[in-house]
Order: sequence, then C-alpha cells, then structure tokens
Amino acid sequence: MAKIKSVYICSECGYESPKWYGKCPSCGEWNTMNEEIKETAKTSSSISHSRVSNYTKPLTIDEISTEDEHRYDTGSKELNRVLGGGIVKGSLILLGGDPGIGKSTVLMQICQYMGDSLKILYVSGEESKRQLKLRAIRLGVNSPNLFVMTQTDVEIICEQIRSEKPDLVMIDSIQTMNLSELNSSPGSVTQVRECTNMLMRTAKECDIPMFIVGHVNKEGSIAGPKVLEHIVDTVLHFEGDKQMSCRILRAVKNRYGSTNEIGVFEMTDKGLQEVENPSVMLLSGRPNNVSGTCVTCTIEGSRPILAETQGLATQSGYGNPRRMSTGFDYNRLSLLLAVLEKRAGYYFSNCDTYINIVGGLRVDEPAIDLSIAIALISSLKDTPVDEKAVVFGEIGLAGEIRAVSQAQMRINEAVRLGFNKIVLPYHNLKGVHCDEAELIGVKNIRQAFEAVSQ
Repeated sequence: MAKIKSVYICSECGYESPKWYGKCPSCGEWNTMNEEIKETAKTSSSISHSRVSNYTKPLTIDEISTEDEHRYDTGSKELNRVLGGGIVKGSLILLGGDPGIGKSTVLMQICQYMGDSLKILYVSGEESKRQLKLRAIRLGVNSPNLFVMTQTDVEIICEQIRSEKPDLVMIDSIQTMNLSELNSSPGSVTQVRECTNMLMRTAKECDIPMFIVGHVNKEGSIAGPKVLEHIVDTVLHFEGDKQMSCRILRAVKNRYGSTNEIGVFEMTDKGLQEVENPSVMLLSGRPNNVSGTCVTCTIEGSRPILAETQGLATQSGYGNPRRMSTGFDYNRLSLLLAVLEKRAGYYFSNCDTYINIVGGLRVDEPAIDLSIAIALISSLKDTPVDEKAVVFGEIGLAGEIRAVSQAQMRINEAVRLGFNKIVLPYHNLKGVHCDEAELIGVKNIRQAFEAVSQ
C-alpha cells in the first residue's frame, strides 16, 4: 500500500519542501508555500512487468519517417504565423492571457473554420452548455462537427478522447480540471501539473492536437508552476489592454516555429478580427504638431511594424521625480535618462517622466531607444517632431547611436506608409538605399533631434 505524506509546494514556481517556509527559497515569493498531500510511488516489483510489456525498441534517426507530417490550417493568418504555419498533429498548446482578453473567443472561432472538415471536442470546466451555445450564437459558430462537453475530471475527458477520437481538442481551462486520486483542490500546483501531464500523454498517444487555456496571475504570467510551460509544446500569450480593441498574440515558447512572430487582432462585437496591416492601426489618430510624440519602426519576427512612442516630461512637485513606463522596459528607461543627462546635456532630474507605446504594444527591441529619447527631448523642450519622420537606432552608454539589424526592411515599411524622412544610425547608411525618402545618418542624440525637430 502506498504511504501518504505531506509536502509544501510553491504556487509560483513549483518548489517542493518537506517543511513550510514563509518565503520560497527558489523564487523568493512570500506566502506561496501551500500544503499538499502526496502519495509515495509503489514498489518497482509491482510495476516492472507492465513497464517491460510496454517497452519500445529504439530506432535510428533514419528509420523515423516524417512524410505524413502536416499542419492544420486554423483559418487565421495571424494565428498561423504565430504557430509557425498551423497546428501540428499531437502538439499541446497552452493559451494564456488576462480574463476577458479573448482566449475562449479565438478558440471558438477556430472551431467554426476547422469544423467544416475536422471533428472538434470542446471541453469546458467554467461554463455550462447553455452558456457555450449563447457565445457560439453571438460569434456565428454553427459547425455540425463541434462537440461540447462540460466536465472537470481529466480521467473521464481522456477516456472520452480515446473513444471518440476527435481531430482537435480544446480544454477551457486547465485550472478547473482535477484528478480524483489527488487530494488537493483544483487549480493547485499538483493538480495543474498532473492534469497537464495526463493530457499531454493522451495527445501524444492518440496524435491529437490540444489547446489548453491557462489563467494568469497578478503579475501577468501564466498561473501555476513553470513546469507547466515545460510540459507543453507551445505557449501562446495574449497581450493588450481590455479597455482597448487591439490584441497582441505572442509565442513565448514554440517547438515547431519561431518565438519572434506576433499576431495582431482587433476585438469587435463579432469576435476577434485579423489586422493585416498593424502599422496603420497603431498610427491611427496620431496628433499633429504636438510635442512628445515620435514614430519608430520595430521588427517583430519577420514583419516590420511602425509604432508611435509618446514621452512626457513635466516639472516634479516632489523631491523624488516619478518614472513610469507603459509598453517599454522600466530599467531601460532609467538607463536612457541617465545617458541623456550625462552625454547629451538634457536634464530630467527634476522632471516627472512618462513613456507610452501607443496601442497596447509592448516593445523590448533596443532599436526604439532613439525614438524614446527623441520623444522625451521633444516634450522637455516643447518642440514638435516632424510628423513625416521615422526614427530608429540603439543608444549606447557613451551616447552614440549604434547600428541596428534589418534597416532596409524598416525603411521600406516607412516609405510604404508615406513617410519621407528617415533618421537612422550613421553606420547603417552603407548597406541601404531609398529614392522615395530622405535618409539621415546620425552619430549622436543631438544630431538626431536636430534632424527631426520642426
């Protein structure tokens, strides 16, 4: 008989300990150690025969065939781009995001397109069948091959998958699933991990792709231990403000494609609509002849995107000026402010400073450094930036403007949208050409601001 013992598991990182800690020794979070009942494994003699019977002979790499390998088209170009070309058979895909961001909506829309030729099983642990039907009516989903199941017991779900053999399975959400043999409550670290493991084994065994919806915690990362992300093949994350229509789908992990691609959607009353030209949407409503705004070009995977950066510098009423950043790394902002003061002579020590990337886009690429600096200087001096100018370049600690990659692609995107002045690093001028716009190579921050100021 298996022995029962109690362990303490961190709800943030999955760290296990035989005793309780107020602060997790692994991730450093406070009050995250929860008690779980854990059964020890059975003796090896009782399971050795079953293991031997299921033994699979190793194969050489040349004996493994990939001729039957193909991807399912989801009907969404943006989603296909993020997945690397479509859904791979037998893959386990984790879809995370804030509540109400559009996770269940995009899955239901996939069902409508793929349901014409494939059998789909939609398992919900949060909504009743009637609620799912009402949402399907609102989104116009009426596929005859869509089967709905409201169940939270993973063993029953896996048995149903093996018997029905659908072509695609969707689990909404993993935090509501449970294994009856575990004593912990649904949503706990042990339940989430073991349920995902069972679903993963079923997906690989039956060669059926699965979507799993995962909630996020207050920090914005997918709830549960990091081991959940290690189990699945692909991790997709929805970004964006619920109060805005723009939604960004980003691949955090992808075993079958690139993690640099993003998908851009717009939330409407008919569901999520693809945005084939994100630059136009992100630049819509841009003010004219206003200080503190500048247009830059960032590369997301294989696609250039024009985005508007806004900066605001205002006199501080306190001893310690405020620094706030939306869509841009806060530590990078502090570094740029230090460079602007030390190397360029623009003083922000007595100013509250705010940075915003318009449209809910989050950009971590160093190539937008110069645009951030130009927006801040423009606000500080209350001088508008040329509305037909696009700025990109990385700023070094010495105040120099360093070269960036794929400069020609950025220039082509700016010209396509009607911009006629492009400020870029001086060292990028050698490998680019453009007859429709003026290219201005700069070596430092002051040169860049003089080139775009009106």
